[in-house]
Amino acid sequence: MPKLMVTIDEKERIIFFEPGKTLKQILEGADIQIRAGCNGTGACGLCKIRIEDGEAGEIMPNERVYLEPAQLEQGIRLACQVTPSKDLQLSLMEPILLPNWRCLRSAASKDTIPVQIPEDSLLQDGKKSYGVAIDIGTTHIRLSLYAMDSGKWLCGRIGLNPQINRGLDVMTRLIMATESPKQADAIRFQLLEAIGEALQHMSVREGIVITQVVRMVLVGNTAMLTLLTAQNYEKLLTPAHWMRFIDCQPGDVKEWIDLWGLHPEARIDVMPPLAGFVGSDLLAGAMFTGVFESSPGNLLIDFGTNSEIALWDGKTLWVTSAAGGPAFEGSGISCGIPAEPGAIFEVDVGAETVGFSVINGMEPRGICGSGLVDLIAGLLRVENINCRGVFAPQIPKKGLCIVENGKNIVLTKGDIDLFQRAKAAVGAGIEVLLNKSGMKVEDLKHIYIGGSFGQHLNIKNAQQIGLLPETAPEIIELCGDMALAGCERALLLIDGVQQFQKLNEQSTIINLATCEDFEELFLENLYLQPLGGKR
Repeated sequence: MPKLMVTIDEKERIIFFEPGKTLKQILEGADIQIRAGCNGTGACGLCKIRIEDGEAGEIMPNERVYLEPAQLEQGIRLACQVTPSKDLQLSLMEPILLPNWRCLRSAASKDTIPVQIPEDSLLQDGKKSYGVAIDIGTTHIRLSLYAMDSGKWLCGRIGLNPQINRGLDVMTRLIMATESPKQADAIRFQLLEAIGEALQHMSVREGIVITQVVRMVLVGNTAMLTLLTAQNYEKLLTPAHWMRFIDCQPGDVKEWIDLWGLHPEARIDVMPPLAGFVGSDLLAGAMFTGVFESSPGNLLIDFGTNSEIALWDGKTLWVTSAAGGPAFEGSGISCGIPAEPGAIFEVDVGAETVGFSVINGMEPRGICGSGLVDLIAGLLRVENINCRGVFAPQIPKKGLCIVENGKNIVLTKGDIDLFQRAKAAVGAGIEVLLNKSGMKVEDLKHIYIGGSFGQHLNIKNAQQIGLLPETAPEIIELCGDMALAGCERALLLIDGVQQFQKLNEQSTIINLATCEDFEELFLENLYLQPLGGKR
């Protein structure tokens, strides 16, 4: 039987395999995860490995699309495109260590939630009782833990959603789940096990007794909730259900309680989404910001792989979803990574230099969404790209190198194209909601920005390239984890579930795909110019 010798962070593993499987399948079968976003179809270019010795077979067409000739000469290949039949020696270019839990050092709403703890959330034997709020996103999972007797925030965790090794976008994961019950269970248990690991991480590091967790509230985008609960995920592949209510309630939470080691009588609430692609994470954000409690003109944008937008006109919360793709999360682009340690999150472009800041101040590994906004806006200002996203003649065809080290970080034309499509979808969505509500940009009184992307966003740069409306910057508020913050409110308020229901009743969903002016607005918003500009 042939074998692979795999080098991971200077450590070697030997894996025996049967011919007929791709390197990606062989590695994942040995519990070695690598970056991937297309379920092995060769459409993302992320699963790079280096062949150190042995015959890897002919170079496939998709590899010539995503890999430079110099990379191919160095033995760099895509793991999903190589099907070995003999011994190979290889090294991983970017191994994934999941879920990689990090401390969430502050909760967005910890000082603003009025404490109204339900009596059923308190243990009666004098022991401390805890509650957990969880936001399940396509790229990240976030958790906040509270003392239920006082409403005091105790700790938080953030980690990558382990499902990203099955696909960067929700559609890829949904398709996998519908292919077989076995795959659906595997995807579901990835989330369940990740949440359990995060709880254990908090227990060990913070001295929390998990058996004293008596209350848990979960929000998320609809796809993540259906995959978690194994309920109706197949409906999300049918456009007819995209604007309809999708039941995501788990059949029996006892399995979760036992798996996570919670109090045997713990109450778990999965906050229902508004529709197929408008999740309870958006409603949680609206609940936290209170967009529906004040005068007309409040706009909420929750950036993510699937960006959700809401506009309050005084009577109705107009809601839509823009499938912008993973660019805002730093994924899907050649030099991109999520907003995690090692990510360039801030960029300052000069006439001849490019300065940047890195999360945690460590060696840069890639660029996240906010850094990409700064970079594109800066290149536009110094005329190294034009409003169509085309590089100036002096920029090499392979792209602009931002960092030269062991792993060069290069912005390519393809990266700019992907970002333009993502921001065009959001821009068009904003304009559609304004049109539906009979409002204009100048009627906006407050704009709330959420998502990990929004935490580091430079407002002026975002407005320059048309990602945000061109308003007075002071009316724009970066809210960070507003979905988690709203989930925390639902955890601590007696009427939290009822508030969700009230929001649901006041909302009107707009399907962008059925809007006659969407395509025209999308094309106009492809340009790197202020939102609503005409060419």
